[in-house]
Amino acid sequence: MRIVINGLDDPRYQRPMELITDLFFEQSELSFNNIDDPTLIVTVDLDESINASATAKLHVLATNHIYEAKMEKSLASFESEKERFTQIKNIVLYVYLSLLQQHTKVRQPWGLLTGIRPTKLLHKKLQLGIAKKQAHNELRDNYMISDEKIQLMQQIVDQQLSVVPDLYQLKNEVSIYIGIPFCPTKCAYCTFPAYAINGRQGSVNSFLGGLHYEMRKVGAWLKENGINITTIYFGGGTPTSISAEEMDMLYEEMYESFPNVENVREITVEAGRPDTITPEKLTVLNKWKIDRISINPQSYIQETLKAIGRHHTVQETIDKFHLARQMGMNNINMDLIIGLPGEGKEQFHHTLSETEKLMPESLTVHTLSFKRASEMTKNKAKYPVADRQEIAEMMDMATLWTTEKGYRPYYLYRQKNILGNLENVGYALPNQESIYNIMIMEEQQTIIGLGCGASSKLVHPQTGKITRFANPKDPKTFNDGYEKYTHDKISILSNIFSD
Repeated sequence: MRIVINGLDDPRYQRPMELITDLFFEQSELSFNNIDDPTLIVTVDLDESINASATAKLHVLATNHIYEAKMEKSLASFESEKERFTQIKNIVLYVYLSLLQQHTKVRQPWGLLTGIRPTKLLHKKLQLGIAKKQAHNELRDNYMISDEKIQLMQQIVDQQLSVVPDLYQLKNEVSIYIGIPFCPTKCAYCTFPAYAINGRQGSVNSFLGGLHYEMRKVGAWLKENGINITTIYFGGGTPTSISAEEMDMLYEEMYESFPNVENVREITVEAGRPDTITPEKLTVLNKWKIDRISINPQSYIQETLKAIGRHHTVQETIDKFHLARQMGMNNINMDLIIGLPGEGKEQFHHTLSETEKLMPESLTVHTLSFKRASEMTKNKAKYPVADRQEIAEMMDMATLWTTEKGYRPYYLYRQKNILGNLENVGYALPNQESIYNIMIMEEQQTIIGLGCGASSKLVHPQTGKITRFANPKDPKTFNDGYEKYTHDKISILSNIFSD
């Protein structure tokens, strides 16, 4: 699909228009200049006055069909140049999306939104005192979001405020993410900083030494500044890839270094790969009063697990779940993925049926995303997936199943190149929601990332401005420079929290 855009000179429009184009076409080229043999020509007439408007036409060269769309909006209430441009850009995207929907007969339920956090947009409107009905109208009219998705957003926002009533008042606290960059194997769809742990014990030892240093220094800064921790999350990679002894020392460091750990609302350890779970490691978790873990089947189809590079068996997932239960794990999350290679409605129905036998406290239903650097994206022909319609039907199956079983949606996020332009939704039984998942998605407070590949999102307590700071992704670079990264991060924290 080759598309020429006429009438727009500002290069800031190109990338957002490319993202809209990608919602409709697998392979496309979009240009603001003439290109050879275009498929579509879009002409935009843009008026950037106080009552801004965009009138656009789409010409399908093969059939000579013409589609038209128009949008206008008053800019009187937007004072800054940045705010004005954002509104004008949305007007352009609105007409462009309208044209593509007319041409393809495909309706995008998320409208113009191609970002990760739709619910953050609704939170912001409610924080400004906008009534729900008006907020919903604005989401529908300005972003073309469907009523179904608006209701899902509102349901999630309501649930989050029920779980964390003081969500908007937690800016002077922080949460901690600790990244452990090792896994038994690398999954085909994964782009997380994850390295096969076998044969890397030297790297593991060096990494853990750097991580302990980072925890001590950041913990000392938190204590000196009287800043408490809301939640702590051990992710990765797979944090249970390291030994039970290494886990024990890590959690001991957590209690010694961080302030008031006994008052932290939630501590989570990803044990996502069942082949890393042992009685010894569960004993360590119990010792440190950590009972929220993830055990992630992704699928209950053995052929699928083999195809995507997960070396555990379906039976091992089930056995390790029961072992964790027997050893006192009372808040277990499981992840499922819609649209894995070779899977359709029949296979997903089987996965839901097997999940029903276990009934974890929470369940995150992911829609497969072709992440740019993953093995799956590099070799798409090797990993055939279901079409858009079947993906949507599987999501509907998940929505119905979770409702029937008493789960409620409590967080949502989206990704680039996600199948069917859908979403990932976290569900939980009553009072079993992950507070960390709410905090990371809604960006209401600083998340300090420690360890390999950990990204910090440092939220200014007064302005809400976000400063990002990423630790290196590979263990060697982290090991070579962890002191510098730690001190640089603390310097940024000091500036933000002293303003």
